[in-house]
Amino acid sequence: MATTIRPEAPSDGDSIEQVTRRAFLSHPYSHQTEQFIIRALRADHALSVSFVAEEAGRVIGHIAFSPVTISDGAVDWYGLGPISVDPEWQRRGVGRALMERGLAELRKIGANGCILVGDPAFYTRFGFANNPALVLEDVPQEYVLSLSFGTSYALGKVRFHSAFQAKGPSDRR
Repeated sequence: MATTIRPEAPSDGDSIEQVTRRAFLSHPYSHQTEQFIIRALRADHALSVSFVAEEAGRVIGHIAFSPVTISDGAVDWYGLGPISVDPEWQRRGVGRALMERGLAELRKIGANGCILVGDPAFYTRFGFANNPALVLEDVPQEYVLSLSFGTSYALGKVRFHSAFQAKGPSDRR
């Protein structure tokens, strides 16, 4: 069977939360709040781009992008995250397919770039790099990665949407 990458549908919310919870359950740097972040982003209408990976009618992965604020006033920059793939489907190209589709959609909607917090070994393959001029408070610099979609570069302090502070199921921040 082939994996399909498609926009999130209103009926996907519970499946996305389950996949996200399973994906981050044993992640060493997770506080297991990623599913609450997605819920809070959706509630605040801040999910700018949201795709699911589906196999035989079952959601097996998800990627989310939301606007970020940068202290230099740069506009149309987005934060990636969370991205999740059900553990039984990891290392099969699902994450790569979600990344490629999500980044293509950001370019399509006119984004200037994307910022994320993650493992450089994974994200550099998509063109992300560490830019010491972009700082995210309380995050080690080597994990703050960015990708510009043209000649627009951002400098300064990055702030993800307040939904990234969500700690529980009813937390909207």
